Amino acid sequence: MNFIVIGCGRFGSELAYRLFSSGHQVVVVDADQKSFNRLHPDFRGRTVEGDSLSADTFSRAGVNKAAGVAIVTNSDTMNAVIGHTVRVHFPNVEQVVVRNYDPAMRDMLEAFGLQIISSTAWGAERMQELLIDPTFRAVFSAGNGEVELYEMYISEKWDGMTISNLLDGCGEIICSAVTRAGRAQLPTPSTQLQKGDVLTVSATLEGVKSLRAKLQEGKEA
Repeated sequence: MNFIVIGCGRFGSELAYRLFSSGHQVVVVDADQKSFNRLHPDFRGRTVEGDSLSADTFSRAGVNKAAGVAIVTNSDTMNAVIGHTVRVHFPNVEQVVVRNYDPAMRDMLEAFGLQIISSTAWGAERMQELLIDPTFRAVFSAGNGEVELYEMYISEKWDGMTISNLLDGCGEIICSAVTRAGRAQLPTPSTQLQKGDVLTVSATLEGVKSLRAKLQEGKEA
């Protein structure tokens, strides 16, 4: 697949190399030729120097033939404008994703209806989770962390508790799977947990906080 990365800072250069390493054709765009020095020595994609809002730059980069465009400059405002421009003038591009750096600018980006990745908000949420309770491990993040999949290990004090009893009153949380002796199963509300099980739950941060608080109270009857 053909992808274009607009912005060759630390984030953009890492993304470009990851896409290239996965076997994709990658074009990196930046206004500063020196920015391309950040690219991995093994990167073999194309680089295009030029104004990120210039029709000429879009043409040389081949935006009209791209399957996806990532806009990851250091300016949230610029990312919003470029993202909106690509989406309006190149409707054939299937994926237009923009980076959000300043959480205060998220509302502006969302107002454009753009798919955004907030590296600052996402990173802060991951660190918060590890500080609060490292026994809950986030394994998948949807959106910008509003809903995530977590893995948690069932200890002896939770042995015998049903899924229904465990999650009752915890709000926005759903049990997705129970892995026992290396074999996963789709649980029902009456599934009884065993010591050593790995529970996979889909939840908001508030839902996980409620579950943690409940578990800290000890096993319920």
